[in-house]
Amino acid sequence: MSSSKTDTEAETDTEATNSDPEAVKLSAQVELLTEENERLREEYVRARRSQYRTTAFGLAGIGILAILGGLLFPAAREVLIGLGATGLFGALLTYYLTPTQFVAADVGERVYTATTTNLAGIADELGLHDEQVYVPGEREPAQLYVPQHAEFTIPDSRLGPIVVDEDSRGLLLTPTGTELFREFECGLSGELATSPPVLAEQLTDALVQQFELARSTDVDSDPEHDRVTVAITGSAFGPVDRFDHPIGSFLAVGFATGLDRPITLEVSPDSGQADWLVTCRWGNAERSSD
Repeated sequence: MSSSKTDTEAETDTEATNSDPEAVKLSAQVELLTEENERLREEYVRARRSQYRTTAFGLAGIGILAILGGLLFPAAREVLIGLGATGLFGALLTYYLTPTQFVAADVGERVYTATTTNLAGIADELGLHDEQVYVPGEREPAQLYVPQHAEFTIPDSRLGPIVVDEDSRGLLLTPTGTELFREFECGLSGELATSPPVLAEQLTDALVQQFELARSTDVDSDPEHDRVTVAITGSAFGPVDRFDHPIGSFLAVGFATGLDRPITLEVSPDSGQADWLVTCRWGNAERSSD
């Protein structure tokens, strides 16, 4: 009897749902949007793969043309064949090392948002100062030091996360930009620059071209005043003024490592054409640590 009652209730619920045109319409829209979202993701992945493979075919074409040119022009044969071999090798690498999986920016932002909310909450609960100083690390490229007071001394020890020294109380964390910087270093064709203007160009190129964390950047370098300001447009991870944001964190870690100096990070909205201004200073951080 209970089974019959359950069946009757299920039929009643189904009839109620079917009798509500608005519910049916909303359900159909949800299904349609889900399918469309999945289709767009697949199209995005397909487009990215197509870009890599188009590049591979282009390199292969250049390589073949260069080799043919070497056969036709004996005087330049050595150079052209070397160029052709390089093009073919680059084509093979690009084709076979094409990523098979892409993570959407909104997924990465949600993961970052949860992490930064927790860290910012801990910093607030501990009553820490809102200054963020990126200091050269011992076993890592750099570490994020959040002092408790406005006047502080950079910790001598790089052991964290809690610093209890009298003049250096605060947190010493692994920055978001650490692993990004390691990946950036692996892709460098030469040495990491130690000149602020050149280093700024290396880092901002990586932000846009390698990591695609921003749509565009504009560098204002002022080494005489120990400052580099980067105008950011089109952040892939939302507002850049959040705690240890990947864009600011990567830049600060890069400057701390390249200049081997503590870097104070400042982020503010831009009233001009860009969205955000990210400023890295190295003079103030050292004066604060005296």
